[in-house]
Amino acid sequence: MERIGARTAEIAVVGLGYVGLPLCAALSDGGYRVTGYDIDPAKAEKLNRGETYLTHFPAARVAEMLGRGFHATRQIARLSDADAILICVPTPLSRNREPDLGFIVSTAESLVPVLKPGVLVVLESTTYPGTTTEVLKPILERSGLKSEDNIFIAYSPEREDPGNADYATSRIPKIVGGEGPRAAALALELYRNAVAEVIPVRDTRTAEAVKLTENIFRSVNIALVNELKLVYGAMGIDVWDVIDAASTKPFGFMPFYPGPGLGGHCIPIDPFYLTWKAREFDAPVRFVELAGEINTAMPHIIVDRTSAALNDVFGKGLKGSRILVVGIAYKKNVDDIRESPALKIIELLEARGAETAYHDPFVEEIGPSRDHAALAGRRSVRLDADTAGSYDLVVIITDHSAIDWQALVASARLVIDTRNATRDVTAHREKILKA
Repeated sequence: MERIGARTAEIAVVGLGYVGLPLCAALSDGGYRVTGYDIDPAKAEKLNRGETYLTHFPAARVAEMLGRGFHATRQIARLSDADAILICVPTPLSRNREPDLGFIVSTAESLVPVLKPGVLVVLESTTYPGTTTEVLKPILERSGLKSEDNIFIAYSPEREDPGNADYATSRIPKIVGGEGPRAAALALELYRNAVAEVIPVRDTRTAEAVKLTENIFRSVNIALVNELKLVYGAMGIDVWDVIDAASTKPFGFMPFYPGPGLGGHCIPIDPFYLTWKAREFDAPVRFVELAGEINTAMPHIIVDRTSAALNDVFGKGLKGSRILVVGIAYKKNVDDIRESPALKIIELLEARGAETAYHDPFVEEIGPSRDHAALAGRRSVRLDADTAGSYDLVVIITDHSAIDWQALVASARLVIDTRNATRDVTAHREKILKA
């Protein structure tokens, strides 16, 4: 506690991705000496050279961290001097949509030999209530250290929003729950020096549930507007106009927007962590499961709309058609394609015989992934008038700010807009179909 208060504590962050790297920066800004650990040697090498690998995290921020003593490593032994270790590793779903805690388990097991008495270990990865107590703590205690005696364990869910310039890590309130009062007190003190506000909750289960609740709230509401989009579309009503008008009400309404499906590491995944855990208590969560079904179905609906548009306008089917997908990142102005609906849409289009290509100013090449291995290595095509006009149809999946939507619509033969990206386009609106 004294070292944390004096900013002399050594802090280690495990996992240097979209969550871990910004967290390193916030801790470094708070005056701590920070070591970042990642199993990917390329990440550590780039950071130590002052380079970045995240488009929304500039190299200048890396240079600032290095100037304050930050160092990245892939050697787990380098964490043996850490007073606090914060775990920010992925928690994906298995192919059967069940929680995959493999990264948490392997990380915890690798830490056992390097833990020192008095160390604070905080899990930040999103997971189901009970993970910290039932999974993480027993593994860490194999070191011979005892929780609340000479090892202190807490949970503090990440709340990153990549690309959101208004809410950097240090400005987002931090939820903290401990495996006992001593762990909670240490974790609270640690984060108070790095973020603007820290909010204690009763225990780690509560903190784990907070994170799931936040993203389930978004998932359910996005599912609602996706369903309303289908209903209103059948009535000839533009759901975007409806949402804009409803948003003028100063109370009782919060705008959510429809799209081609959910993407990112949180909203498409987190609800299933709760539905899986709920089965253990024989407590069905039908509302959450229904939202998941609606959102998962959206890529299929977009492909059906694409097929219908080709038939109605050109009298041809998907088979043999050339389709350009614009935007494959899961949200605008970032390079993150995790769980992006664009990947599923491309696969569905090609399964029905279409020839596809994509353009994304943030994603030059599709990297390897477990669920979309066949797409790995594909590269973004140039977007100009000749390119857009050479395809039968353009499908807008991600509404990146850098794209000239007026020019795209002018040069394309037909456009399906799943994000309302063309709302301000005035010319050639007869080419635009909302989906």
